[in-house]
Amino acid sequence: MMGPLAPLAPYFLALHIVALALWCAGLIALPLMLSRHDPAISQSDYARIRRYTHFAYTLGVTPAAVLAVASGTALVFLRDAFTPWMFLKLVFVAALVFTHGWVGHTVTMMEETHGLHQPPHPALQATAAFIPILAILFLVLDKPDLSEFRFPHWLSQPQGGQLPFLAPSR
Repeated sequence: MMGPLAPLAPYFLALHIVALALWCAGLIALPLMLSRHDPAISQSDYARIRRYTHFAYTLGVTPAAVLAVASGTALVFLRDAFTPWMFLKLVFVAALVFTHGWVGHTVTMMEETHGLHQPPHPALQATAAFIPILAILFLVLDKPDLSEFRFPHWLSQPQGGQLPFLAPSR
């Protein structure tokens, strides 16, 4: 742990858990809300559902995602959690981010096409969120020993270069 910031780790963990709960719940609930977009209903009902999904995504789910990723990044450094299971967890976090973008794209298409866009089946997007959520829960709660898995040399050893690698140096 880092010296002066070590006492803040429990607060970052609490923030991370709350933000993750909101983010994951939103990624499962939003596809269900999107399935209620039916152009055949009255225009006022359609506009209300569209507004609710937009505000849920932009004012609820997305800020929760940003807080979850930011507090999780802080926790990785505060707790020195540079372990193989953590790197595997980050792969599933990337899958959640992809699903977040997909749901956001669907919300945008529903708003901009005025009912002409048919959203994907809600089970498809909810499953795309649920699988990485379960994988992350398993990895965090079990913390499996993945030491038998050998990472490539370039991933496990410092390379002695500065980021970005392709930037010209002055």
